[in-house]
Amino acid sequence: MSRTLDIRIEGPVARVFLNRPEVRNAFNDGVIAELTEAFAGLPRDPALRAIVLGGHGKAFCAGADLNWMRAMAGYGWDDNRADAERLAAMLWAGYRCELPVVGRIHGDCYAGGVGLAAICDVLVAADGVQFCLSEARLGLLPATIGPYVVRAMGEQAARRWFVTAERFDAAEARRIGFVHELAAAEAIDDVVDGIVAALVGNGPAAVRACKRLVQDLAGREITPELRADTARRIADVRAGDEGREGVQAFLGKREPAWRAP
Repeated sequence: MSRTLDIRIEGPVARVFLNRPEVRNAFNDGVIAELTEAFAGLPRDPALRAIVLGGHGKAFCAGADLNWMRAMAGYGWDDNRADAERLAAMLWAGYRCELPVVGRIHGDCYAGGVGLAAICDVLVAADGVQFCLSEARLGLLPATIGPYVVRAMGEQAARRWFVTAERFDAAEARRIGFVHELAAAEAIDDVVDGIVAALVGNGPAAVRACKRLVQDLAGREITPELRADTARRIADVRAGDEGREGVQAFLGKREPAWRAP
């Protein structure tokens, strides 16, 4: 049984919760390894349609574990790079996870926790959540999480929050587009479940393909090659079993097979 994650399968949904409440779900080697495994392994289950990522206790994730930081303080360059590459591999596994990931953010979300939030496809934050990219206060920088945070909040917002290391609240995170939905603390699960219900109602292969499409299109110039690639993708889907079933169900005014009781 996992010591750092609580993974529960509820029908088509995997609920993956950081489970170190005594340290506000701070990262260590175990958390990173188990998250990497979860992001890579859960999509292999064809019955799963979505992942909800959250945390037990008073905080979503407070960044790096203090004991882990003490150990890193004695690392040389090679050890520091190897350690950072493990974190980078975990973030990439989450970002490219074939299943959509819905982030359920409560309490504090600091440093590496902001990076973990940034790899989610849909982000719901409770009122009162405090975000902070605090690395500069320690003479560090949010390098490994940086690519995902900049994509999620935009370059202009990242310019401020990276260099000032100020805290910003859930309302500000919503304003800059980092967070999709705000919820009262007691209602966050209802909001998350509503989003999950929408995901599960869609074609399972289509959802995975849509997630990949956004990642592959973001920031790219619209070239003849890109136009040809998008034409190929829609042709593949239209000619596939799920696409045919979806269109036939729509035309026949019936539920598609993936929503059949």
